[in-house]
Amino acid sequence: MVKREWMAIAGLVLTMGAGGCSSAPAVEPATLVLRGGKIVTVEASAPEAQALAVRGDRIVALGTAEQIAPYVGPATQVIDLAGLTAVPGLIEGHGHFMGLGQSKMVLDLMDVTSWDAIVRLVGEAAAKAKPGEWIRGRGWHQEKWTSVPQPNVEGFPLHDALSKVSPNNPVLLEHASGHAAYVNAKAMEVSGITAATRNPAGGEILKDRAGRPIGVLRETASDLAEDALAKWLSTRTPEERAADARRVIDAAVQAALEKGVTSFQDAGESFSTIDVLKQAADAGALGIRLWVMVRDSNENIAAKLPSYKAVGLHDQHLTIAAIKKTIDGAIGSRGAWLLAPYSDLPGHTGLNTAPVDEVKALAELAAVNGVQLGVHAIGDRANREALDIFEATFKAHPDVKDWRWRIEHAQHLSAADIPRFGRLGVIASMQGIHATSDAPYVTARLGEARITEGAYVWRKLMQSGAVISNGTDVPVERIDPMPNLYASVTRKMTNGTAFTPDQVMTREEALKSYTWNAAYAAREETLKGSLAVGKLADVTVLTKDILTVPEDQIASTGVAYTIVGGKVAYTGPGRQ
Repeated sequence: MVKREWMAIAGLVLTMGAGGCSSAPAVEPATLVLRGGKIVTVEASAPEAQALAVRGDRIVALGTAEQIAPYVGPATQVIDLAGLTAVPGLIEGHGHFMGLGQSKMVLDLMDVTSWDAIVRLVGEAAAKAKPGEWIRGRGWHQEKWTSVPQPNVEGFPLHDALSKVSPNNPVLLEHASGHAAYVNAKAMEVSGITAATRNPAGGEILKDRAGRPIGVLRETASDLAEDALAKWLSTRTPEERAADARRVIDAAVQAALEKGVTSFQDAGESFSTIDVLKQAADAGALGIRLWVMVRDSNENIAAKLPSYKAVGLHDQHLTIAAIKKTIDGAIGSRGAWLLAPYSDLPGHTGLNTAPVDEVKALAELAAVNGVQLGVHAIGDRANREALDIFEATFKAHPDVKDWRWRIEHAQHLSAADIPRFGRLGVIASMQGIHATSDAPYVTARLGEARITEGAYVWRKLMQSGAVISNGTDVPVERIDPMPNLYASVTRKMTNGTAFTPDQVMTREEALKSYTWNAAYAAREETLKGSLAVGKLADVTVLTKDILTVPEDQIASTGVAYTIVGGKVAYTGPGRQ
């Protein structure tokens, strides 16, 4: 028994096959012990354990209940899982942290099923608002309404009804995808948008046959209204802006913890927002771990990135080690950049939102600064352009062996480009729930042949050797990982029909995409993503075993405890 006892003293992993010892040696007590349930480690060598011990913010032992018993001391916090399942802390692999917080403070339009209902909600908000105060909302999607408004342009209603109920207040309602916005007449007035306003590069102001703007701003055109909103917000005092930022951060942290998310990969913040996040980290207000991509102008990135990039600030709570560029839009708004026209809009191939040369220049900045690059690419043309840029950059820097550059979304691919992900080692940062959320309308956009060829092809990408990292793209979708995991393993829409079911993940693959794969996608797999000795004690305790329950119960699985760095940061309803 000498060898096994030495392993326990050293705090190394205790495997399930190891036998007990009647008089276990004394060890330094743990600060936290989980026992009495199933612990899924996502470690191939020892995939399950009965108990886990933590000292400080690190895991010190895993094994049977008997093997972990010596770690319980007078001051050890012991959580009896009572049959619950613990998994590595869930990682949001692609989301928008500040957007999540802001979504809790504006009109929630995600579940609204008609244009009339949106008009009514805005009217109610306008009745309470001061003149000139902006009214904001997020989450509408015209394809999810029960009827098509009349009159319309491409299915989008005209702004007249909205403007009538909000004559004195600018209104900005962001599309669920984040790639379009709806504005009223007052917002267009203060934004300087008229019939004579030209489309900006990479964007479109939708107009009716008479040339009148209908209120829909596609892709970069929404910046016209966003800039006007920012100007209005800048009139607030520094104290008011700081208080607003704190509320946004607190709301985002709480929303993440309630859904078992311990780490969040933020898909793009400006340097000014990163300054706010640094201040929050300094104050100990980041209750989850943030890995942030910088999204700013190439000029600002070239000037500021060397002094901003950092790994593991504030006890591994803030990392800035990647940059981001958006090369196209979304399929829902017909902004995704395609090789061939949309099936339901002949002659239109989407929008190239950032010039290819600008993305090439950013790739070189990433290479020179030794940081990862994430490119938002949804359409097959956008993905091909991004892969071409990646491949050229890799060849230009043969000394670099481990790039881990990412394509964010990778929703629609040409068959010829799928193998390139595995060959180049490009990470497919995808969102399982996008497939089932988009499925009701995406076939009309792309047609059956393109759907079969390369739409949301998780299995084909995995077969290429690519690593798939999962997430929700919150606030595009709700941050809850469980509906996302359900979509990943079933591909079922709300009507029960499976969308291209040959591309499903296994349950183990789906869980790994939300844990180890996501950590790998951020160069953090030695710190998190699995439960192993020496790793951060980030743990999510679920109310059901998502690896074994009937599949229709996965989406409704709740969170009993969210543990970050060995401390219980969230306790679910009915738990002590």
